[in-house]
Amino acid sequence: MRRSTPGAGVSSLSRMTEDEIASILSQVETHRLETVRILFADQHGILRGKTIVASALPSVLAQGLAVPSTLLLKDTSHRTVFPVWSEGPEAAASPMKGASDILLLPRAETFRILPWSPHSAWIFCHVAFEDGQPVPFGSLHVLEQAMDRLASSGMELRVGLEVEFQIFERVPSAQVGSAPGPMATEIETRNLIDGYQYLTETRYSEAEDILDRLRRAAQAMGLAVRSVEIEMGPSQFEFTFEPADPITQADAMITFRTLAKEICARHGLHASFMPKPRQDHAMANGWHIHQSLIDQSTGRNLFEPEADHSLTPQAGSWMAGLLAHAEATSLLVAPTVNSYKRYLPYQMAPNRIQWGRDNRGAMLRALMRPHNPHSRVENRAPDSSANPYFALAAQIIAGHEGVQSGRVPPDPTVAPYSDDARKLPRSLGQALLAFSQSDLMRQALGTEVVDYLTVLKDMEWNRYLDTVSEWEQAEYFDLY
Repeated sequence: MRRSTPGAGVSSLSRMTEDEIASILSQVETHRLETVRILFADQHGILRGKTIVASALPSVLAQGLAVPSTLLLKDTSHRTVFPVWSEGPEAAASPMKGASDILLLPRAETFRILPWSPHSAWIFCHVAFEDGQPVPFGSLHVLEQAMDRLASSGMELRVGLEVEFQIFERVPSAQVGSAPGPMATEIETRNLIDGYQYLTETRYSEAEDILDRLRRAAQAMGLAVRSVEIEMGPSQFEFTFEPADPITQADAMITFRTLAKEICARHGLHASFMPKPRQDHAMANGWHIHQSLIDQSTGRNLFEPEADHSLTPQAGSWMAGLLAHAEATSLLVAPTVNSYKRYLPYQMAPNRIQWGRDNRGAMLRALMRPHNPHSRVENRAPDSSANPYFALAAQIIAGHEGVQSGRVPPDPTVAPYSDDARKLPRSLGQALLAFSQSDLMRQALGTEVVDYLTVLKDMEWNRYLDTVSEWEQAEYFDLY
């Protein structure tokens, strides 16, 4: 993988202005902050970076902060999977030989004082090379490029978020911290509350203390929380957020996921956004992406149907694009081995590639009514482990292609688990193959981005294939 060079059609990222720097430094002084966390969302949607003391902040805001490029080269075990030390021919596949530096360039609009750590703040960053050129596979950069292409067609995407997750009580374990190498030790937990009492008041009351802490922190961080809900399974909850542009929502998803884990950990709890936890009777965690297409010149919602309830051309073609490229985009919306344990029938998650009118079993749930400016499509295939920048870029790339090509959707389903429709991938391996072979992904993301993600996820998939599961042990150890 090669570094982008000046003149290759990629503009340098701009540094912060003097006014932006002055505003942030004023907040640091007013609130007597001691530390600031300089962070970026890595390829897996995990925040990484350094914590600096307040006195070091002016130079970082003006010039950026150097961090090892290997942060962008790690799989989910935190192992560097590219040959950064090799001098052989295979080194051409590595984007940053020698574990060189990249720059974190702070984004002024993301500066936030942390309610759970009031002496500290954080700020999100672009990732760039030392000359200011954006790293092409940085997930924020990928989303910005997709949004720019959609804007060139006079349209923009509005996104609403539903985020499902679990909160468990942590059980002390003598094994914690004893595992060799980078692999994490499994956390022992027990349910916080019982399940299967969907949206019941008594269950909300039982969990109100921690839910209030999360809600207040989210609101203090500027997140537009809409609702806090008891979900289907034991210890499962859902937060929803008001619609906004894709970057705002991707930042919100990263913020909420991180604050939930950090606040819960401080109170002896464990928040998990794992798609399908291996807990007794646990339900899967979806991340339902509500989306509508806005005409930039008029502000009109292009998904709002006519009086006869018929789909607008834009709504039909957008959905048709999402359906046509569902396999290819699965890697970006369901990025883990565990993601594909969620696609089971009759589990409020899709397993086939189709759409329905207000049908929660379909991959796409069309919520479009005449005179309703909130008409939208809900994609129920993504899960809560997704890197939100990649996932939202995938919606734009697939939907935009459908509109540009004038694709026509199939008839809506009323039997989402029994229709003769294409199935969603059943494994990360299937999703990886569809992604790497997709002409649209290579055209929209660039070959180097597709190859980069393929290498990362292929390593994860092969590590999984090389692991003997508990099911195999129980099934075959005594039988043979």
